[in-house]
Amino acid sequence: MLPPEIVKKIKKIHIKSSRLVNTMMAGQYKSVFRGSGIEFEEVREYSPGDEVKSIDWKVSARLGRPYIKRYREERELVVILLVDMSASGNFGTTENLKRETAAETAAILAFNAIRNNDKVGAILFTDTVEKYIPPKKGASHVWRVIKEIFTFEPERTGTDIQNAVLYLGRVCRKKTVSFLISDFLDKNYAKQLRMISKKHELVGVLLSDPGDFHLPGAGIFYAQDFETGDFIELDASDENTRKKYTEIKTKEHRIITSLLSSSDIDPVEISTADSPADELTKYFRYREKRKR
Repeated sequence: MLPPEIVKKIKKIHIKSSRLVNTMMAGQYKSVFRGSGIEFEEVREYSPGDEVKSIDWKVSARLGRPYIKRYREERELVVILLVDMSASGNFGTTENLKRETAAETAAILAFNAIRNNDKVGAILFTDTVEKYIPPKKGASHVWRVIKEIFTFEPERTGTDIQNAVLYLGRVCRKKTVSFLISDFLDKNYAKQLRMISKKHELVGVLLSDPGDFHLPGAGIFYAQDFETGDFIELDASDENTRKKYTEIKTKEHRIITSLLSSSDIDPVEISTADSPADELTKYFRYREKRKR
């Protein structure tokens, strides 16, 4: 049995997501994420207005009148949600923690996929892959994926993005559309991202929190690294310290977005202070415009 507060959250997101995918996001997801190719559908007699290049000359010669070949898009996609479950997800200075924002983001993407009859799977990782849910279709399967993301209790605290994307490459031989949802607080994963992005369409959902960039206004501040447990003491009352902290964190954030872009991976930035639905809608619109 799920705790009542978790059930309430999932139902709330389900209602919100269902409304969004039927209104604001209607058609956007489908138009920006296409199938893996086209497949033959039929040969039919030529009609005025058909493209001449579609004529099947062999069939036409055999039957004595023009026929064309028709193809249709192979629409079905496999969508994989790679969700960072490391301890840094427990941080948040707004109403939501990063992990809660990650779960809501994943839920919206899952509902979009299932509405378009795509398969959905998930890889939940820390510094190791802790759970793999193979992609399937259907509403009941999506509920399972979302429930796992909301309730999963990781055994480890660290982050290993390199290992997670390599695992994706091993378990998914065919092309997927994969969303890597993380705060990307890790190192030495750029090479693997570039390699995997050549086969799979990767979208990097970069999670952040306003507190990532600013120290409190005054006092001695003890910052703990959730993943290592290490503490650092900072004098938040010192203006230079606060300024330097913001500069360092802003630079780190800029390096991550630059790394994603240089790896041919779209970065979608979502703060705990933002609405994941609004940010994803903006991204879908951006991709639609880019395709024109």
